Amino acid sequence: MSTTRRDLVASAAAATITGTAQAQPSSRAPGTQPARNVVLVHGAFADGSGWRGVYEQLTARGYRVSIVQNPLISLADDVAAARRILDRQDGSTILVSHSWGGTVITEAGLHPKVAGLVYVSALSPDAGETTAQQYGGFVSPPEFVIDTHGDGFGFVKAENFKAGFAADAGDADVAFMRDSQVPVAMSAFGTKLTQAAWRSRPSWAVIATEDKAFDLRMLRHMANRIGAKVTEVAASHAVFMTQPKVVAAVIDEAAQQAGSAAH
Repeated sequence: MSTTRRDLVASAAAATITGTAQAQPSSRAPGTQPARNVVLVHGAFADGSGWRGVYEQLTARGYRVSIVQNPLISLADDVAAARRILDRQDGSTILVSHSWGGTVITEAGLHPKVAGLVYVSALSPDAGETTAQQYGGFVSPPEFVIDTHGDGFGFVKAENFKAGFAADAGDADVAFMRDSQVPVAMSAFGTKLTQAAWRSRPSWAVIATEDKAFDLRMLRHMANRIGAKVTEVAASHAVFMTQPKVVAAVIDEAAQQAGSAAH
């Protein structure tokens, strides 16, 4: 069956995995020197290849950049994948996310090597909340439609992919992204987080003002709640791919400031 993002709360609620909110650890972000490592976490329906432009921008500036490949089968598995890459970093690291990846870095971001968080049109639940709860009170654009299959995994509906996900991308890129989608377990959206890294790490947010996966008011609300420094750009939900210079500039700013901003 097909569902819009507006129906995500109901879809995820049926598959909620019960979690228990825990007190936030008292660990502090490492060091006061600029971070030289960046870890990029993609969202649902995509993979790490969309970060290529950001990767090239950052490596040209001398950053060591690593890309997480989320399995998208559960929050726990995606968090484990992020932590696996964070363990390999050689010092202070900026942890970056797109879309669903924001939930992942919110849970994984208390890793001792993480100095700051960057949310690129990304979700940011609190401890004890689910991803699905973030949609409450907002109206998702009608362009974004998810096909949910009997096994509980969802794809962006093919005929809606350009309008809903990547309206500002070229047709060839849209076709490749559409046909290489990584389905996500819809149950992941009903999993409660146990911790919220944005409560003890400085945060930045890139908001795509033409995003058709999220209500723009929702993106601004989430960024405001976590106290993120916000950069807005006219772009689609695929902003992580279509606006690599803007995204890389925000990551560079976070890397330069995270040490002094950490608390």
